Amino acid sequence: METIYALSTAQGKAGVAVIRVSGPRAFAACAVLAGDVPEPRKASLRVLKALDGLQLDEALVLTFAKDRSFTGEETVEFQVHGSTAVVASVLDVLSGLDDLRPADPGEFTRRALENGRMDLAQVEGLADLIEAETEAQRRQALRVLSGDLGARADSWRQKLIRAAALLEATIDFADEEVPVDVSPEVTELATSVIDDLRQEIQRVGTAERIRSGFEVAIVGAPNVGKSTLLNALAGRDAAITSEYAGTTRDVIEVRMDLAGLPVTLLDTAGLRETDDAVETIGIDRARKRAVLADLRVFLVEGGAAPDLTPEADDLVLQAKADLVENPENGISGKTGAGVSQLINRITEILSKRAANAGLATRARHKQAMERGVAALDNALTLIPMGEDSADIAAEELRSAIRALDSLVGRIDIENVLDEIFASFCLGK
Repeated sequence: METIYALSTAQGKAGVAVIRVSGPRAFAACAVLAGDVPEPRKASLRVLKALDGLQLDEALVLTFAKDRSFTGEETVEFQVHGSTAVVASVLDVLSGLDDLRPADPGEFTRRALENGRMDLAQVEGLADLIEAETEAQRRQALRVLSGDLGARADSWRQKLIRAAALLEATIDFADEEVPVDVSPEVTELATSVIDDLRQEIQRVGTAERIRSGFEVAIVGAPNVGKSTLLNALAGRDAAITSEYAGTTRDVIEVRMDLAGLPVTLLDTAGLRETDDAVETIGIDRARKRAVLADLRVFLVEGGAAPDLTPEADDLVLQAKADLVENPENGISGKTGAGVSQLINRITEILSKRAANAGLATRARHKQAMERGVAALDNALTLIPMGEDSADIAAEELRSAIRALDSLVGRIDIENVLDEIFASFCLGK
């Protein structure tokens, strides 16, 4: 492979900037700039010099042998002072060395994948960790990055390999008397895996929501106080409020962090019958977003019924509690009455859901597991039919194994690599 280099820290002025070099010529590049190659994994202070001997900076130099580095290749990190001039001068020297080139976005991580230092699920976990904005996102990304999903997939794979081997032994000895009926053990192994896969599939939706954010829609009739409540929850004037009904024409979104969970609050157009074409479009969008939201907060006045049928966990609150004497389940965005209780209730509901999140976090993971379930369903149908169907059942088990291999990137990954690495920053 070519030797690549890039600035791994953010662009702009900083106290320290890290420039990473990886590949077969990394140590040679280090010797050119630093005068020698420090002992691996021991940070050493060195004066970096250009090819003409001009001093560039005084930096900490850290080297990694290829079997102990992130990429699986010889790697050098130059920890220089974080001025744009210093960074530019070091990168300029690297660009002039033979067989070195600037790295593409995500190329260091891609090499870690290609060199067996990470599986594809871990790469996705790293991408999620880089993008994490809340504590729940960080924890979930670290679980995937640590290899938990890969370990689980490997456990399933080993069970299916055992089951397929038992069936194939039956095929190999078809003309002889097989001393033991293997179908009970094969069935047990396949059933164990399919049960686990189905449970994990059911939990993908929640894991995806932790990645992308839960949506909570504020729903109600026009001028019931939805925008005022949104502003109170957001702590700023995110939505326009007025005494005129129909002010909100489109869905307004506010991103919040509730107890580490990413939550997007939706202020929707007031639900009513209207001849206004623009307002009608807004109401239609409001209904669709409310239906798709993870949770709905209905604001009602005077004991009126919500315009949409509340689902489990949805909250129905008495709007404009400041104008009602002793309101039950009352809330007022204007005075703040009930707002803290609402935040606590939303947090409690979504936290319970988040506790059920699985290891699989992406649609790709779900699709791979669904292919595995379909193949195992076929195998479990064929196994009781005996020797005549053993070869087909074994092939279905192998199909399930291939599905699990694609889950962690052992096979069939080229079509997803470009999409995944497009989200990585330069230097990672």
